[in-house]
Formats: sequence, C-alpha cells, structure tokens
Amino acid sequence: MTRYQILTLISMASVNFSSMICYSILGPFFPNEAMKKGASQTVIGLIFGCYALCNLMGSLVLGKYIVQIGAKVMLISGLFVSSGCTILFGLLDRVPEGATFISLCFIIRSVDALGFSAAMTSSFAISAKVFPNNIATVLGSLEIFTGLGLILGPPIGGWLYQSFGYEVPFMALGCFLFLMVPFNIYILPSFAADPTKDSFFRLFTRLKIVLICFAIFTLSSGLGFLDATLSIYAIDKFDLSPGDVGLLLLGLSLPYCLASPLLGIVSDRFPSTRPWLIVLGGLSTATGFWFLGPVPILQIHSQLWLLVFMLGVIGFSLSMIAIPTFPEMLNCAYENGFEEGLSTLGLVSGLFGAVWSVGMFCGPTLGGFTTQQLSFEWAASVQGGLAFLTTLPFAKVKKNKKLDVP
Repeated sequence: MTRYQILTLISMASVNFSSMICYSILGPFFPNEAMKKGASQTVIGLIFGCYALCNLMGSLVLGKYIVQIGAKVMLISGLFVSSGCTILFGLLDRVPEGATFISLCFIIRSVDALGFSAAMTSSFAISAKVFPNNIATVLGSLEIFTGLGLILGPPIGGWLYQSFGYEVPFMALGCFLFLMVPFNIYILPSFAADPTKDSFFRLFTRLKIVLICFAIFTLSSGLGFLDATLSIYAIDKFDLSPGDVGLLLLGLSLPYCLASPLLGIVSDRFPSTRPWLIVLGGLSTATGFWFLGPVPILQIHSQLWLLVFMLGVIGFSLSMIAIPTFPEMLNCAYENGFEEGLSTLGLVSGLFGAVWSVGMFCGPTLGGFTTQQLSFEWAASVQGGLAFLTTLPFAKVKKNKKLDVP
C-alpha cells in the first residue's frame, strides 16, 4: 500500500473503533437506569430508536452533499459532535426523573446520531474511494475495529458503571472519542471531487438495490432489538450483573469481528458468492433468533449456554450479510450508469446508512413494544422471521439471474 492508503486505513480504523465503543456502552446498564428514572420498556426502545431515525435523516442529507462539505471536514465534525454528546449523556443522572430526563435523552441522542452519521457516511465513502479494487476486503478488515469497539464497549462500560457509577463510562469514552479529532486532522488526507446530478431516488429504483436494502434492514433491526432488550432479559432471567451482561455481549460481537476480514477476502475474490453469502447469513440469523429465547412453541427451556451460543451464531451470520452488501450496491450503481467518484460513493454510503438507521429504529421500538406486550421470546422470534424473509427473494432472484429492472 502507498503512504496515502496506509494513513487513510489508520484513520478509518480509529473512527470505526472510537465511534462504536461509545455507541455500545449503553447496552449493559442504561435500560435499567432509564427504568429507575421512570421510562417504560417502550420508551427505552424509542430512545434507542430516535438515534437511528436522526441517523437516517443525517445519512441521506450528508451523503448527497459530501462533495460540497468535504469528506474530511464531515468526518472530523462528526467525531467532535459525538464526543460532546457522549459526555453530556453522562450527566443525565443529575436530571430529575420523568419527563425532563426522557426529553433530554431524546435530544442528546438525536444530536449524537447526526454526528455519528457524518463520521460513518464519510468513512464508508473514503474507504471505497481510496481502495476501489478491494472494497469488501478493506471494509471487512475495518470491521475488526468496529467489532473491537462493540466487544470492548459493553464490558468496559459495565465495569466502569459498577466501579464508579453512571457518569464515568460516558466521561471516559467521550474524552477518548474527542482525542480522535486532532489525531484524524493530522493524518487523514484531503479529498477533491466534483458534484454529481444523480439522486437517491434513481439509485433506489433498482430492484437489486431494494433487495440489498431489505437485507441491511434486517441486519440492523436485529442488532437494535438486542441493544434495547437483551440486557433487561438477561438480568431478569439469569440474575446477571451489568458487568456480566457486558461480557455476554462478547458472544455477539466477537464472532462478527473475527469473521468479517475472511468474508471480505472471499467477497472480493469470488464476487459471484455474495448473493449466497446473504442467503446463508439470513438463514443462520433466523435460526439464531428463533433459538435465542427460544421461540415458545418449541417448548425448550431457556438456558444461559444456549443464549450465549445463539448470540455467537447471530454474530457470525450477520457478518455474512453485512460484508457483501456495500460492494454489491456500488457495483449495481456503476452498472446502471452512475459516475465513478466520491459523489456516487457518498450516495451509496448515505443510502446504506439510511437503511441501516431505519432498521436500528424499528428494531428497538417495535422490539421493545413486542417485548412489553408479549415477551422477549416472542419478540426474538419475530426478528428471526424477518431475517428468514431476506433469503427468499435473493434465492429466487439468484436462480433467475435477473436482479435489475429498467
């Protein structure tokens, strides 16, 4: 690799790691803290979900105007906003319970989501710009750092919470994220490009793009569902501490982290396998969610070892869906006449982030509501059904070898 590529890869790795470690610290302890402040399970799901909703709007707008704003400026600004919001979120334990606490949760999470969308939209676009011939391999390698952030966030957050209280996890990791701002200002190169006349609407009229977007939706909704519901279920069912829940989440993120680089290499060297990776990933994800509870109609008693094993299955299978989707969307755009450049990369990155955000909104909100009305077991079963639906159109379309419509 050239020096230019090495510096870009280091920068993107730092962005993925720092952003995801700050995002993932909430899982082990925030739902219980929010319930103490008067938030219901549904409201907690909405707090997680509003993050995704604002991420959706931010991804679409910022993806469209990435050239005008500048990819480097967008990334640095996103990191700065997210670090400030993470620190502010740590002060919410001083806020009176009830409407005031809930309102501030929504406001801070919403602004944080805009910063996160700026950082991640530019990160995807820059990675594809600098490594045009090895997109899946590079994204798979970067997912190591995404996975490390997801792996370290819950146990570190849970341990800091148990040892020092509510504020310290957010203060410590928010300051760590802030340090990434001068670091990336120094090492990240600048990128010049011309705007494009293409739009999200034209991109979304491709049938192949629609199918990939549905796969991304099921992937992110599953992760969002687990974020909002798993910690409460594990604490109530198995009498675990927040620190134990953080370790439990390793079962999800560790297989994802380890499998992503290998799947990226396979995806780049054998592009024809990408649809089948998505199909197999959907089937495995569905199986994992059906046995996570497990689904009540199976009449299998819930056990901790089964929960951990199914989280591992879900983590591995989600990587099978996540890694091939972005390069497939990009290839489809180029095949349908989109210009090769940063503008198209911004559109694809923005659409990817927007659909991801829709799933991250629906997963916690609908999952939280279903859990409150029925049970965690039934809510997980519904999530498994969505993952199974992903496999049907891909298997059928792959057989017919017709993925695009005029």
